[in-house]
Amino acid sequence: MDTKLYDYIAGKIKEFREEYAGKGISQEFLAKQVGVTPNTISRWETATYKPRAVDLQKLADFFSVSVSEFFPKQEDAKPGLAALLSASKDLAPDDIETLTKFAEFRKARRLLEKAKKSK
Repeated sequence: MDTKLYDYIAGKIKEFREEYAGKGISQEFLAKQVGVTPNTISRWETATYKPRAVDLQKLADFFSVSVSEFFPKQEDAKPGLAALLSASKDLAPDDIETLTKFAEFRKARRLLEKAKKSK
C-alpha cells in the first residue's frame, strides 16, 4: 500500500502541474508557489520523497482542488456521513468550506501516517 499510495500521489502532482492552466508550469515555478525547492517537486513526482499532509494542502490550495484529489477514490459510504450532513446543514457557506478543508486534511494525514507505518 505504501508504494502504491505514494506512486499515485506522485502521479497526481505531476498531472496537476503539467495540466495547470491548460499549458502546464515548471517544477521551479510550482516550487516557488508552495515554498519548497525544485528538487523537492521533482522528488515528489517520482515518489522519492513523500509529501507531508501540510505539503499536499499547499499543493491543493495552489491548484484549487481538494486535497482528496491526491488520493485514490474510495467508493464505500462511511458510517456517520448522514449524521455529519445533518449536523452541518445550517452552517454558513464559509463554515462548510472550513469544515470540508479540515476533514480533507485529517483524511490526508491519516492516510500518510498509515502508509508510513506499513513500511
